[in-house]
Amino acid sequence: AFSSPRSAVDAAVAAQRVLPLPVRMGVATGEAELRGEDYFGSVLNRAARVMSAGHGGQILVDSLTSELLVGVDLIAMGKRRLRDIARPLDLFQVRAAGLRKDFPALKTVDTAPGNLRPPAARLIGRDSELADVASALKAHRLVTLTGVGGVGKTRLALEIAGHAAPDFVDGVWVIELASVTDPAAVPDAVAGVLGITQQPGMSLTDSVASALEGRSRLLLFDNCEHVLNAAADMVDAILARSSTVKIIATSREGLRVDDEQLWPVPPLDTRSESDSAAVTLFAERAEGVAPGVPLDPVAVVEICRRLDGIPLAIELAASRLVSMTAAEVRDRLNDRFRLLVGSRRGLERHQTLRHAVQWSYDLLDTAEQHLLSRCSVFAGGFDLAGARAVSGSDDEFATMDLIEALVRKSLLVADRSSERTRFSMLETIRQFAEDQLAAEGLAEETRAAHVHFFAGLEADIIALWDSPRQRDAYEWFTTELPNLRSAFRWAADRDDLDSAVAIAVYSFIGALAEQYEPIAWAEEMIEPAKAVDHPRLIALYVIASQCYWVGRTDRAVHYSEQGQLLIGDAQYDDFPLHYEASLGGPYIATAQPERWAAFARQRLQCTDDPRGHARAALIMALVLTGSYGEAIELADGLSVVAETTENPFSLSQMLLATGFAFRYADPGKALVALRRALEIAQASGNRFNESHIAVTLAPLEAQHGSPGAALDYLTLVIRNYLETGNIATSRSPLANLAGLLSQLGHHEPAATIAEFADDPLTRIAFSEITTTIRKLREVLGNERYETLARNGQAMNNAEMANYALEQIELARDSINSPTTTT
Repeated sequence: AFSSPRSAVDAAVAAQRVLPLPVRMGVATGEAELRGEDYFGSVLNRAARVMSAGHGGQILVDSLTSELLVGVDLIAMGKRRLRDIARPLDLFQVRAAGLRKDFPALKTVDTAPGNLRPPAARLIGRDSELADVASALKAHRLVTLTGVGGVGKTRLALEIAGHAAPDFVDGVWVIELASVTDPAAVPDAVAGVLGITQQPGMSLTDSVASALEGRSRLLLFDNCEHVLNAAADMVDAILARSSTVKIIATSREGLRVDDEQLWPVPPLDTRSESDSAAVTLFAERAEGVAPGVPLDPVAVVEICRRLDGIPLAIELAASRLVSMTAAEVRDRLNDRFRLLVGSRRGLERHQTLRHAVQWSYDLLDTAEQHLLSRCSVFAGGFDLAGARAVSGSDDEFATMDLIEALVRKSLLVADRSSERTRFSMLETIRQFAEDQLAAEGLAEETRAAHVHFFAGLEADIIALWDSPRQRDAYEWFTTELPNLRSAFRWAADRDDLDSAVAIAVYSFIGALAEQYEPIAWAEEMIEPAKAVDHPRLIALYVIASQCYWVGRTDRAVHYSEQGQLLIGDAQYDDFPLHYEASLGGPYIATAQPERWAAFARQRLQCTDDPRGHARAALIMALVLTGSYGEAIELADGLSVVAETTENPFSLSQMLLATGFAFRYADPGKALVALRRALEIAQASGNRFNESHIAVTLAPLEAQHGSPGAALDYLTLVIRNYLETGNIATSRSPLANLAGLLSQLGHHEPAATIAEFADDPLTRIAFSEITTTIRKLREVLGNERYETLARNGQAMNNAEMANYALEQIELARDSINSPTTTT
């Protein structure tokens, strides 16, 4: 950037005189903002467009620059249309001694042959697509932009064509097929735009292809989907006759001709929230209809996200700001098809969001419509098996073909990033398809099929969990949680007790990945199951009893005791994988380790405990009651037994129990077992065990290993608990941290944390907290300690967790750069 127009022109003239190769230059005047080392502002775009109109060795300036120049010889070049600039600009050529004076005609939009006209508004958020499609157009003679209706295929194609125009001496020609309703009329439409007449003895298609032979032209076939075969025949004929013509097509599916490069146009980015292209588009269109109206940034981000980043939908939403606020628009998006309607101008199918989607839907055949509407019951996506289940198809290959057709037609998105392909719909498409399903009277039937499909997966998912591929089970649960939630809710609300219970029971694996929602499902099903003496009532009590993890300790004890009463009653099924031992867990949350030990001992006596759940529970309960000798005796050799199991949860649980038992008697052995346990838990995706193992490792590492490693473990645990809301054991790592900070000399933050962490459970699980508090009182004095303790107690769980993480970083710095801290 230059401080004045004259300095910019002088620099350009000087550069032209010394550069060995001719370079085109453009000068525009306006405000630019310096951010870091780069300048930003619309004037940069204008200067670039002025420059692009010229030739090597030529300096062009815009009209505003010309008015501010004194003593510079300028040649008026007239009003010219430039790409991306709505109104024509007066351009001037700088004439100076030593510079070339004569150049070919300026390369502006209005001088190129063809019918391409500059769009009225700038293109937003498509820089990478422009570059990528331009490269594709150089490598292929046909590039077809595909995508769902309203995603911006036409706008992107016009921009690409404008950028490519200088490469085609015979011009860029746009052939709009949206208004062509008869496929037989496609050749007439093409010939009419190009000014070609039918030749004797030739079809009109062949006449067009012949006339284009040897021409350097770029053709843009826009909106091909409803006359797909006819458009494909025309394109094929042209490419067969002329090697110098290139074609861009827009369609909701590919033309499927030779040398076609498909380019799916994605929705606008919504991930970067307030800085996203979608938000920028909304803001610009809102300013156009309601200038100066303040925008709620949170509401705008949510609007763009819920509209899937579809430009048409975003523009229609922004148009509502004539009479509404962004928050009011956001709150009405559940009725988006009535809300998002536009003006009467333009294509009919772009006047409302419903028209845009209806156009695509109407182009499907009956079988494709059937599958699309039925798949609308999925939440968060589906696979081939799910699609077959809800469509009632026994033919896997027929369903595959239909899915492929819907992917080609841009109504389904295929995700092939993992071993199994997963399909999804944009939410706008899903809502439309759901409306169609309801209109057909098939919603109840299809939702029931969706429920029964997921309820029927119980045995497969539990078998997957009880195997070396346990991580796959956790990942499956995380992926399918929206579907499981939807299926459970539907079944529960319609008294489909067997299905609701099945989903609640096998979803217990989610809790082991620290996703606790299924615990509430089990709680909800207990009363209906009790009313009919459902055979899976014990399983429901087992899962519900884990609600102490999220702070409901009284209910957890109640569920535990009710479940214990039913164990051994033949009318009730056992819990899958002999997991009944976890019914004792609530006793530790209520600081009753002796009751936990008694129940675990009972379970160990009543079962062969093939996965070691009861034995591991008893060992840890014994340690907490102070029965170290018996715990060590039970733990001796357990790590060897553990390595024989193929279930990573059981393996890590038994190794955790071993480390727990030996942490005082043999710290070295405990460290080996716990490090191995953590490795297994992390590799298998078990965040529940990962957290418990890491919090047990931390004090051992602090005393016998590395304080830095101890801080790492505590960071992991606190972040896990902060993210997942595991309230029951969240104070144990804080107690550990208070002790470590005190050990490192960080007494004041240790005091702030210690009193917050001190509760009955902490004193059992980490008895050293009492010693830590006593030492802190001695170092700080009672008055200062109490002040700091009150500060900590005033925080909520999230505030304390974040405070603790900050103190960990400060402590880590002090370890790396030792200083004296008091």
